[in-house]
Amino acid sequence: MAACGLDFGTSNTTLGIPATGRPALLPLEGSHRTVPSAIFFSPGHEAVIGRAAMEAYVEGTPGRLMRSLKSVLGSSLIEETTPVGRERIRFRDVIARYLALVKARAEDAAGTGLDTVVHGRPVHFVDGDEAGDRKAEEALREIAQSVGFRHVTFQYEPIAAALDYEQSVRGEEIALIADIGGGTSDFSIVRLSPERHGRPDRAGDILANDGVRIGGTDFDRQLSLGAVMPLLGLGSPMKRADLAVPNAYFHDLATWSSINRLYNAKTRREIDEVLRDGARPDLIARLRTVVEAERGHSLAMAVEGAKIGASDSGEARVDLDWVEARLAAPVDRAALVAHTETLARRIAERVDRCLAQAGLARNAIDALFLTGGSTGLPHVRASLIAAVPGARVVDGDTFGSVGVGLTIEAAQLARS
Repeated sequence: MAACGLDFGTSNTTLGIPATGRPALLPLEGSHRTVPSAIFFSPGHEAVIGRAAMEAYVEGTPGRLMRSLKSVLGSSLIEETTPVGRERIRFRDVIARYLALVKARAEDAAGTGLDTVVHGRPVHFVDGDEAGDRKAEEALREIAQSVGFRHVTFQYEPIAAALDYEQSVRGEEIALIADIGGGTSDFSIVRLSPERHGRPDRAGDILANDGVRIGGTDFDRQLSLGAVMPLLGLGSPMKRADLAVPNAYFHDLATWSSINRLYNAKTRREIDEVLRDGARPDLIARLRTVVEAERGHSLAMAVEGAKIGASDSGEARVDLDWVEARLAAPVDRAALVAHTETLARRIAERVDRCLAQAGLARNAIDALFLTGGSTGLPHVRASLIAAVPGARVVDGDTFGSVGVGLTIEAAQLARS
């Protein structure tokens, strides 16, 4: 049996094992070292994960898709059940099913069993709630133990990224580590050097930790609410004066973890009533089409793709011709910024809190190390660089740095 580092992310998951030289992230889906944090249940409750799960959904295979599984940790959903076919399954059991499949794939790739895990975790599962943080970590510990990990420890994800970055530093420096992922944005200020690398106790080198529950899925949601949902009736009036169409349907449809709440007869009846009483039935009819076809995840994927497209090339569109002929929502970089600039600002504010916690001025930071998929958003990246303008900017492995760092710690744990 062996130790591993497990980065169970909101969007993607990696798992690494100690190896000669650099820690090795294992292939978890074909040759891919990452596997999307998604699971698809067929009517017989058989489960597939990752890219295969999303492909099954997109291809119209009967069943139930769940994505961004980590987002239920730290929320009341973790103790609730969700319908899968004719039964209801606890969300914690859904996560366990996913992680069990990841563990099995990793053991096949490694050729050995895995009984010890260094689990990554955000600095805060829940903003401003220490009891909620502890409860979320304990739930994740119990899930890890239920899938066969006998020994479970945790490390903050930005600290893990710092351990990865430290492998390349040539002298002592103070680094701000920014891990902007799918569900949270996490920061650490750490003193690093070749001499310190590998020391068993690094507590004195960690100068500050902070984070906020904002990540890529929040940018998806705000972009969807701003650019797409008005085409489905968000903000449109009812026939009765001074009333607008209820917005709960649109918020659920724009939120990965809430989409499946809409797929029931009661909601469809309510939407039919809104269609009847709304002043813009043409728009509500589009909403009804999405809900009746259970295509909310397809819509969310298209919004995510438009976010990435607008970030990379400056222009994109959410194609909705499956809802109505020639219907689309154009998204350019200016629109992306307009709909999500508040999120970028709230993320950057955490840098100031970290600096205050460490008792450091902005110019004391030697390097800004960036990891996590949402660091690819230009306005997020710009806001972080502006927060420590004198720091050298270092781009880490977007989806691998945290997993590598957790594996480094797993190797140290195995030697102790």
